[in-house]
This record gives sequence, C-alpha cells and structure tokens, in this order.
Amino acid sequence: MSTYDFDIRSPAAVRRAIRDGRYRGFTSGLAPDHVQGNLMIVPRAHADDFERYCQRNPRALPVLGRSRPGEPRVSELAADMDLRTDVGGYTVFRDGEPVATPVSIADLWRDDLVAFVLGCSFSFEAVLQRAGVRLRHLDEGTVSAMYVTGLQTEAAGPFAGPLVVSMRALRAADAIRAITVSQHYPMFHGEPVHLGAPELIGIADLSAPYGGHGLTTLMPDELPVFWACGATAQLAARAARLPLCITHHKAHMVVTDVPVTDLPHRSDTGIRT
Repeated sequence: MSTYDFDIRSPAAVRRAIRDGRYRGFTSGLAPDHVQGNLMIVPRAHADDFERYCQRNPRALPVLGRSRPGEPRVSELAADMDLRTDVGGYTVFRDGEPVATPVSIADLWRDDLVAFVLGCSFSFEAVLQRAGVRLRHLDEGTVSAMYVTGLQTEAAGPFAGPLVVSMRALRAADAIRAITVSQHYPMFHGEPVHLGAPELIGIADLSAPYGGHGLTTLMPDELPVFWACGATAQLAARAARLPLCITHHKAHMVVTDVPVTDLPHRSDTGIRT
C-alpha cells in the first residue's frame, strides 16, 4: 500500500503536496511520465550571461524555460507553478557561499529575480526503466550520485567551472541500452559523457559524491555510467560569486506538467570542454 496521501503520478498533486508541506522527500520516481528540472534563480543583471553559459554548455545545462523578471513561474511548464514554494528544498547562496537551505523562498523573492528550469536526468529514468534498464538506486529507494569532474565548461561572463556528472551503476547490457535510449533525449542531458574508469574524468573517489547523497557503491558486475548534470550550474554560480543565487536543494526538483514525450528529440547538443 502506498504511504503517500496524494497521487504520485500527477505533477499537480505532487506540487500541491510540496507546497502544503505534506511531502519533503526527493522527487525521483514521482510524476514519472513528466519532466523534472533543475532550478537556478539569479538576479536580472546576470540572467543573460547565465543563459549564454547554458547555451555554450548544452549537454549539462539544457534550458527548459526562463521566467520573466519577478515572476516566480515558467507558465509553459505548468500553469499553477509557484517556484517560491513548489520545490521541496532550496539552497541560498550569497557571494558564492551557501547560507541557508529553506523549504520556501517566498520571503526572499524580489522583482529582479529570474528563474531558469534546466533539464534533469530524473526525466528519462522512467524511459530507461520502460526500456528494460534496471536502475538499482531506484530499487533501493535512493537517487543517482553526483560528482565534480576535472572537465571544464566553456565560460560566459562570470560563469565558469568544472562539469558535474550524475552516476548510475549499470550492468554492461543495461549500460549499452541506456546509451541507446538516452541519446534521443538531449533535453535531459542526452547520452553519457563517460563510463567506467572514473579517474579518467578526474573523479578520485566514488564514495565521496557532490552533495553527499546517492548510490555510490558498485556491484562486481556493474559499471559506473556518467551523465552531464545540471548541478554544474551551481558551481558556476558559486565561482561567479553572485550577491544572491537560489537553487533547488539536492534532489528536490521542479516538477512540471510537460510529458516527457512532448519535448523535441533534438540532436544538436554536445558537451564543450
């Protein structure tokens, strides 16, 4: 029997549960047929530079939507969205340093803030599962781990820094299938950027993930498979030392009304390092 008091397949129901404080867990596995996204909120003065940074690094930072200044929603992603309350947790950065992890940012909202929703690999996990790929982290009730690599992104304005990746532990046959499937979803980071030998992309220790959460252990028959990750934006914003920047906290993503199958399957993205 489900322990949820809301319809976990409905993105609107998920957002209401988060808004009302009835759900504070990670959003992986919720609204599985709908797009989830990373959240990045910056002052208007830095928004165009940040968008250029995303355009120069589309594999890690595919832009699903951008708000108008002062509007806490991206209407094309969900009509009833309120980005001040509908994300289960936020991280607030001031001058590049994390200072708070609130469950609401209503009291921090300003007329000059611009929100970006960026593609997230949570969105294609249900697609992978339907294709027969076993995702052990979901079976075990956790999320994919993230790591900071030694690969550098292409700078734009004050935004620069290393690529962050998410890792899934997959058997060889599942890894091949996952590559074949995910390459058709560039708005969710596309195909992996690397598999096996994490040290080749500058990851020294799988037991020390960025953010300190997620599945980090491998079974003897599994390979680590790495996808570009939207958390790349957090490190770039920290390096830019913005006076204020707000992101989602860990795996609390923006849940949208957009069906996964509705996004264009473009093939024009590519990582730039």
